Amino acid sequence: MVSTDLILCQDRFLLRQRWAPMVNRYEFFLPGDDGRPGEPICFVEQKRVTFKEDIRFYADETKSLEILRIKARQRFDPAARYDVTEADGTRIGQIQKAFGASLLRSTYLLYDETGEEVARAQEQSLWVALLRRLWDVFPYVGAVSDWVPIPYHFEFKRGDELLGIHYRQPFKFRDTYTIDLSFDAERTLDRRLVLATSVGMDALQAR
Repeated sequence: MVSTDLILCQDRFLLRQRWAPMVNRYEFFLPGDDGRPGEPICFVEQKRVTFKEDIRFYADETKSLEILRIKARQRFDPAARYDVTEADGTRIGQIQKAFGASLLRSTYLLYDETGEEVARAQEQSLWVALLRRLWDVFPYVGAVSDWVPIPYHFEFKRGDELLGIHYRQPFKFRDTYTIDLSFDAERTLDRRLVLATSVGMDALQAR
């Protein structure tokens, strides 16, 4: 059974969405030598019909061992902070969507357990972000936009320092993302917080 210690010492992950009615589900893997999903390390589930967002991370799909949780502080607040905690409630950090900056390109702020900003994740290309927004404006076109391989790529940065990248793999039936934190060689950014943010960037935008 995978522990959080394994997650903390990794630099590359694969995130894949699993389809299920009325619930968001995801799987995290360590990439194999060929770049394909290797060892599974985490199973994630979010109930859609809740008054507050509640996303649980488990060691595997039996859900016998919870390892992380994302919980909204307020109901229906686009600028709300989300607490990222261990199963016992110990805070790891926080995630917040930067509402103003996200009008042009989606931006998420990452905070440590004390509430200090430690990084931000922002769509890599302004022009691609604007194209996606324009695409969703047109009737019928927006309904099929997820089937078109428009890039959905993010960079994790601390100031001007690049810590990692998160990119959507094209031409996949289910949303699949590669997360590469090898730029952060000293692992100054908590990998658990990055995994929580990566799920949040999909689930909290209802992608």
